[in-house]
Amino acid sequence: MRVLIPGISGMIGQGVALLLRDEGHEVYGIDRRPWPDAPKGIEIFEVDLRKRAAEDVFRKIRPQVVVHMATVTHLLEKSDERYRINLGGTRAVVEHAKKYGVEHVIFVGRHTYYGAAPDSPLYHTEDEPPMGLASFPELADLVASDLYAGSALWRHREFATSVLRLCYTLGPAGHGTLGTFVRGPRVPTILGHDPLFQFMHELDVARAIAVTVEKRPVGVFNVAGPQPVPLSIIIKETGRTAVALPEFVFSAALGRFGLPRLPAGALQHIKYPITIDASAFRKATGFVHDIDELRTMHDYREAFPVVSR
Repeated sequence: MRVLIPGISGMIGQGVALLLRDEGHEVYGIDRRPWPDAPKGIEIFEVDLRKRAAEDVFRKIRPQVVVHMATVTHLLEKSDERYRINLGGTRAVVEHAKKYGVEHVIFVGRHTYYGAAPDSPLYHTEDEPPMGLASFPELADLVASDLYAGSALWRHREFATSVLRLCYTLGPAGHGTLGTFVRGPRVPTILGHDPLFQFMHELDVARAIAVTVEKRPVGVFNVAGPQPVPLSIIIKETGRTAVALPEFVFSAALGRFGLPRLPAGALQHIKYPITIDASAFRKATGFVHDIDELRTMHDYREAFPVVSR
């Protein structure tokens, strides 16, 4: 099949592209970022997904499958630009898919869609609404993109739609929110809180997306792998040191003293878990993760060792 991947130059996008190429698919990508030395068999178009040049790519190659990964998830990015990229890019993908005969659209979203709150269920299911926007407005554009992609399930029945809500990623590439948060030698936690974090190895994330291309499940699906792990264990197994702080001190210390920067709304995510029920995805695709939580944390630790001073 001809597969087009907006957002191909990201670490997960590259992994998906390589898997699909090795399975015999024709793989193309759209990304404003270059992929230096992209391997043979993968053609990259360095264009903005929201511009006319991106539509020309759809017109030229007539993809059968589109894997939309061109969303900005970094929470420190300017919110207005994030909103234009995330929602505008998703709208462009859906419109071009309808116009140029795409058979299957996959939107790669995040499980942070559900939000973190003290009264959240332990395991979220796909039919639950987003609940964290009041405390974490920085997530609004990602939630809007997810909902817009999901609306294609009933607005555009001429192509299959798969909306994936992926848990955190972790691994040797250091990709994603969790990998960034625990990157430094000292990881701040909020005194009295040790939330569960659900994550998958970067290689398993790429495999899950590739399996979605193959199986073509229709609907919204949570995607997860190993069992959730308490934040304290993640910090220990990745070789870091936890720094437990009262909440008011935690807020003041972020971005200082070698601690990571986070927006104010992210504090809920350090206090309360976001864990998801991924049984529907496993049933629809047969996906089983290959790499357990311990190896995932150790792979990260080996790639990003703490340097003693």
